[in-house]
Amino acid sequence: MPTQEHEALVHLFRNSPNLAPKLMRDTLGVELPAHSDVKIACADLTEVQPTEYRADLVLSLSNGEPAYGLIVEVQLSMDARKRFVWPAYVASLRARWRCPVCLLVVCADSAVARWAAKPIQLGCKNLFAPKILGPDVVPEILDAVDAEMDPELAVLSAMAHGHDADVAKAARIAALAQGVSSGLDDDRSKLYLDLVINSVSEAVRKELAKTMLPFKYEYQSDFAKHYVAEGLTQGRVALITRLLAARFGSLSDAVRGKIAASTIEELDAIGDRLLTAASLQEALAPKS
Repeated sequence: MPTQEHEALVHLFRNSPNLAPKLMRDTLGVELPAHSDVKIACADLTEVQPTEYRADLVLSLSNGEPAYGLIVEVQLSMDARKRFVWPAYVASLRARWRCPVCLLVVCADSAVARWAAKPIQLGCKNLFAPKILGPDVVPEILDAVDAEMDPELAVLSAMAHGHDADVAKAARIAALAQGVSSGLDDDRSKLYLDLVINSVSEAVRKELAKTMLPFKYEYQSDFAKHYVAEGLTQGRVALITRLLAARFGSLSDAVRGKIAASTIEELDAIGDRLLTAASLQEALAPKS
């Protein structure tokens, strides 16, 4: 299941189709062909194979006809399977559009970025090497004008550098991202404000709180609320399951299923009852 961080990064690149080509050209030094527009294309890269290939985002740099294909993949952990399907993504889109295609892998972790950057052996001495955008190479947006010109890049910068040792600098990057996000349309504004505050360290949050943030941040976007609520529920399920097993012994699949389907309120009630319940059944269900 895609995580909040994965989906958030995909949202940034989808909301600003020019962001990926800009980073490819200006940050990674890739020479791109002249083009008049950048469009989001279908991310389904399946041909006649029974296996479905679906990328996170596919962009078409075109002059009426595709001149360059750019596949954006967000990779948050090391996954050996991806090193087999990534070349297929590129080969499939290249055959479909009959133009050069490049894969850009976006990594939030430096170690994952180093893993993803290793050339992939295809056989017969053929190598496949995607372009990697790790946190170390994401530009630091420290100027208000730069942030205003490219809000998505400002938010990406805050996400990449939110845990930097230089707290003052990280806080400035985050503050600029928050400032420019507050002037966007309602959906993007709420989402980006949540992304920034969720991506920075506690030290940076405290620095921001001195000037512009309340002590207790309340998530604004439905997107973030969904993942935060989902994370809280999953954590509560795991805790209650462990406590019940410790108190009453091994739990059946039916009991585990009942716990997993419970709401946070129901899980809290089970947690209160198991302190005094004489049996598992009494802990799971209130007395009538």
